[in-house]
Amino acid sequence: MNFRRWITALAVLALFAGFASAQIANSNASQGPFQCSASVAVPPVLRAEGLTDLVGDIVLTCTGGGIVGAGTPLASNTANITVSFNTNVTSRLLSAAYGTTFPTLQAGNTNEALLLIDEPGSSDPYMVPGWGPNAPQVLCGSGNLPYSAIGAGLGGCPEYVEQLTSTVTGMPVNVMTGSAVASPVSPANVGANVFSGVWGGSSAPNQVTFFGIPIMPPTSAGSERVYRITNIRINANTLGGGLYAGTSQVYAYVSISGPTSVPLNNPNLIAGSIQAGLSTSVRKNDNSGGLSAPNNQLQCNSTSSTSAPGGALAYLRFSENFGSAFKTRTSAAGGVGIPTTQNIPGTIYNSESGLIPYSTAAGALIQGLNNSGQVGLADYGTRLKAVFNGLPTGVRIFVTTTNVNAGTVVAATSASVSFAQLVLSDTASDGTGSLPAVPITGYTASSGGLPYAEIIPVSGTASATWEVLTTNPAINENFDFGVYFLYSASPATNTPPPGAATVNLSFAPNTNSGAFTATTGGTASNSLTIPRFADTSTAVTTFTIIQCTTSLLFPFVTSQVGFDTGLAIMNTTTDPFGTKPQSGICTLNFYGQNAPAAYPTAIIGSGNSWTPTTGAWMASVIAPNFEGYMIAVCNFQLAHGYSFVSDLGAQKLAHGSLALVLPTGTGSRSANPETLMH
Repeated sequence: MNFRRWITALAVLALFAGFASAQIANSNASQGPFQCSASVAVPPVLRAEGLTDLVGDIVLTCTGGGIVGAGTPLASNTANITVSFNTNVTSRLLSAAYGTTFPTLQAGNTNEALLLIDEPGSSDPYMVPGWGPNAPQVLCGSGNLPYSAIGAGLGGCPEYVEQLTSTVTGMPVNVMTGSAVASPVSPANVGANVFSGVWGGSSAPNQVTFFGIPIMPPTSAGSERVYRITNIRINANTLGGGLYAGTSQVYAYVSISGPTSVPLNNPNLIAGSIQAGLSTSVRKNDNSGGLSAPNNQLQCNSTSSTSAPGGALAYLRFSENFGSAFKTRTSAAGGVGIPTTQNIPGTIYNSESGLIPYSTAAGALIQGLNNSGQVGLADYGTRLKAVFNGLPTGVRIFVTTTNVNAGTVVAATSASVSFAQLVLSDTASDGTGSLPAVPITGYTASSGGLPYAEIIPVSGTASATWEVLTTNPAINENFDFGVYFLYSASPATNTPPPGAATVNLSFAPNTNSGAFTATTGGTASNSLTIPRFADTSTAVTTFTIIQCTTSLLFPFVTSQVGFDTGLAIMNTTTDPFGTKPQSGICTLNFYGQNAPAAYPTAIIGSGNSWTPTTGAWMASVIAPNFEGYMIAVCNFQLAHGYSFVSDLGAQKLAHGSLALVLPTGTGSRSANPETLMH
């Protein structure tokens, strides 16, 4: 046997099965026993950070079988279809309550995963008008909660076989109706064609099962029956991104059990590939490139205005690694609201939401069981988060409320530019049909035409979260947000204190948001919001508060027998050049014979001087019997010193000199560096 030809033939067969999976009519379908073939026509790329990402739709295309007698009930002609993954299923649980009627069922495990029969609502051509793709989407269980878990099995949704004549072939076609009527058969009486899945629970968290699915041959020949499984979310994070992007795969295995035996070809499927969805960077304060070193901010230099942020610290860039990594909540304009058009089976919507079934017969959306949630609807679009840590006391942080494009803020009304909006919190609800709210508490204003809002730190930590409302899945996009600061300098009170502030950039909400852990967020839930993510970020230093200092070297100081040294330090930050007046202490460090401990001076005000004691400026007061050198470190700029060595009474020796200004401080005068070195 030529195995290469055999494998190639199977690959071609699988390819054509994928292309044909959404088609009901098929004049080339062969006559024979009822059998199905599984495929995933479009395996998507999933985010490695995602805990609730949607896999590709699984389609069972079934052919063959014979005519079933009109009026035949399908309660005993059903099967259970289970899909197993190599990771946890995380589709939203709908909290169906079963009571005591069906005690063997797992209460609360019904979820938003759906199985649809014959593509209802897709309006594809069908051989019988009003049926199949032209039928309304009818949820099994919308009138009686337990039915959704047991399907059309005994005690479940009533389903009967009826026959109509094909307008294409003139042959009988089997259709499902909701009651055993012989004539006339009306599309208004179509049987349930949408079935909810049941999560496997703690014993099988990687599985979802569709119970009691009616098995009915499409007709004697010339057509197909299609079972589409959609809205399955999985924890992609446990599978990782792999060494090479996009090569890690989500595997699905389809099995069929129950009263009816159904042969299934190709049950092992690839339901998606995984790669990291987000790259981040901290950029320069003019957004011209990456930040190669942290912004150093001088403790003694207040920002220039008390009514608006003094200047940009940096820009935060969120970059998607593939075109569909950033998603809007739904396909509705602006990514908000609940569109009635996101209900066509097999359509790729590139949104956080999946298929949102809509009953054209009822003229309303099909609600989740027990009204616990809208089937298929995510709570919001992709959210991007910045968490600042280590913020020094007294520093206020502001961020732009929308993303910035070429130096200007992006307007929500700009349909041609992708847009993200600041939201109240990671899990704040979008509401319906309206933009997310912008925080108005605290300080808000505008800088250079960029609207911004203050984020309030708690114990040195502050965060901002933006939601993607418009995006272009055809390209890899960057979303940039400006960061601003404001503080009042007080070196005398060490405000703001020296230290480094960092930022972590990630998807949101994530495992560090406090709403869930990696364990709870990575499994199915009826209370946690969707989408959810793992935090894979690393801290990046954004700015550092540096203490303003001047270091003075007194090369020779003595107070040994017969000699003494006069010391004086001046604070020259008051001048006619616009230098900011500062004040602070100096710490005197002695090195040599009989060196005392470091000595802190009193606060030296701007324009003032210091000597060891009032009226006496001799070294012997603070360093008796010392000889060596002394370095004074002052926590203000532009300090200068003077020393005077003499014998007692200055009878035989007297010499004065200026202290050397060491090039280790941050001194500047009117933005010009101090160059006087003696």
